[in-house]
Amino acid sequence: MYRPFLVIFVIIQLFTLAACGQSNSTGKLEKVGMLVPDTINDQVWGTKGYKGLLKIQSKFEIDIFYKEGINNLDATTEAVEEYVRNDVNLIFGHGNEYAEYFNQIADEYPDVRFISFNGEAKKENTTSLNFEAHAMGFFGGMVAGEMTETQNVGILAAYEWQPEVNGFFEGASFQNEYVNVNIKFVESWDDREQALLLLDEMLEDGVDVVYAAGDGYNVPVIERLREEGLYAIGFVSDQSDLGEGTVLTSTVQHVDVLYELVADRFNRGELDSGNLFFDFPDGVISMGKYSSNVGEGIQKEIESYIQEYSESGLLPNQTN
Repeated sequence: MYRPFLVIFVIIQLFTLAACGQSNSTGKLEKVGMLVPDTINDQVWGTKGYKGLLKIQSKFEIDIFYKEGINNLDATTEAVEEYVRNDVNLIFGHGNEYAEYFNQIADEYPDVRFISFNGEAKKENTTSLNFEAHAMGFFGGMVAGEMTETQNVGILAAYEWQPEVNGFFEGASFQNEYVNVNIKFVESWDDREQALLLLDEMLEDGVDVVYAAGDGYNVPVIERLREEGLYAIGFVSDQSDLGEGTVLTSTVQHVDVLYELVADRFNRGELDSGNLFFDFPDGVISMGKYSSNVGEGIQKEIESYIQEYSESGLLPNQTN
């Protein structure tokens, strides 16, 4: 799934983040662990997972654990074994790579529920969480289509399979019939050098609004756009703090809220196996703060469309 900046000095020892004592959980939840491929200190994807872990700790008053730099099957297996020895029975793998790791080892731990993101959960005790990103890409595209002055906007995605790619294209085209959408793929969540090279190609083509849909490289992309006096659509978190005049809005995935929701379902024995999907109506996706450069009219229009989508499941291009 969406991964943070690569940190060379990974932390691979176990961290206990809660006080000693028995769990006050009234259901199945005992202790919770999280694995991240890189770091929790990226201020985007990894940090959101960590905040979700803290939400679980606060709500259920249980012990929580996390490990950083867990980026292969052997490291995952070792970490899971350590968690199980510490009575952890709900484990979040904070990325899509963990889906396959968990599928390979889940049968050995039938009493543990394994959670991954944007993968394929194949075992009875595995669940994959998926953000329905098409709609958020659509509304980000609407903003880009409205705000472009050159009639050229771009999405700099990590991978072709990301639903927000087609969503952005559709939203920009819906809002502006004359717009040209430039689409490029970094083929990595966090290759900043490649992302900036592709950004340069976009700028040479006259693109003046870019949706940097990869959380490991979007900060340097937005910083470059700010230097050039151009616009950006933020990704995963509300990135308006990177430049209110630059970041028109952001497509925000509330990973922390989703963590708490999943833990609550698991604790009540209501968490399904397999692949689960979440969207605006679930309160886990929203648009971020709008720049003052974005007119109130388009802001109200988009928020009205989001409300309609949440109620009907239909995007504006599906109803008009």
